[in-house]
Amino acid sequence: MVYILRPDEVRERYGKLFCKGFLTMVDEERGIAQVVEKCTSKGPGEWDVVNRKRAGGIIKEIKMDGQTLIMDTWIGEGELKFGPVSGHVGGQGLIALKVEGDRVRTTWYGIAGATVGIGACMAQCPDVIQTEYPDDFKIGGAHVAHVDIITPKKVRVIVGVDDTDTKERGASWVAALKMGSNSPIGNFIDHKIIQLNPKVPAKTTNCCSTAVSFAVKEEEIPALIEYCRDFLKKESFSEDSVMTVYKGLSVPSSLREYGQRAKTEIITEDNAIRVAEENGVQIICLTGTRGVIGAVAAIGCFDMGGEAAGVPEDFM
Repeated sequence: MVYILRPDEVRERYGKLFCKGFLTMVDEERGIAQVVEKCTSKGPGEWDVVNRKRAGGIIKEIKMDGQTLIMDTWIGEGELKFGPVSGHVGGQGLIALKVEGDRVRTTWYGIAGATVGIGACMAQCPDVIQTEYPDDFKIGGAHVAHVDIITPKKVRVIVGVDDTDTKERGASWVAALKMGSNSPIGNFIDHKIIQLNPKVPAKTTNCCSTAVSFAVKEEEIPALIEYCRDFLKKESFSEDSVMTVYKGLSVPSSLREYGQRAKTEIITEDNAIRVAEENGVQIICLTGTRGVIGAVAAIGCFDMGGEAAGVPEDFM
């Protein structure tokens, strides 16, 4: 038997705690997911990174970005191995992530103080729909406990942008960041500035494109695209503005390779269009076509971390 609590009921029972965001994005075609968890402090996240890595389960990779914890996982169920150290320092892990219609169920186990994190902290985040507790759930102390946290099913959408500016006016990265920050649809996740080949003759000054990512419900994607298109048209000063759209948690290797090439080579529009078509990237010409080269590259470079912001010689 289980009992179910909404986030407000968890908060009433345990008091206000520290989770500011809890999103689950899935890529069912590739069998992977990403859990994004925002905290008021970096320390608890760092502890979670170490202990969740130790436990294993379905986690592929886990890292901290400021006060945000990002977990790449498999969709399915795994095995937790807290190890002998857990009896002395506690432990926490994610054993399963399952898609159930328009919802995602994540199953968490915790030992000792880590039970507070799964049962009281994450469970009261407003992003959560509800949390399911076993009848014998006990928090804190030396207890071992598990919960199922139910969240809305979301997907990642990356929007690439280039050539909204001219030599006299505008900056594409500013337009994209304003667009993401002000979006009324979904959750704005990340923003990247993509350094491209600075020797390209047709450029403004820095030869940078840009991209933003969102976590949205599947049915919200058309509205998000319409919002981004309208926003960028208003913000554009150029006759060559293009935006691109890609859905998924994993950027295909040939698209990543194209992004790398755009940092050192002069790419044609036809080549950019071909790569986009082969990799499921939607191209939307806002005021012209030339921006397609950088807007496609922005998708290809989006998951490169700091390397997206430079050219190869910066990292040699």
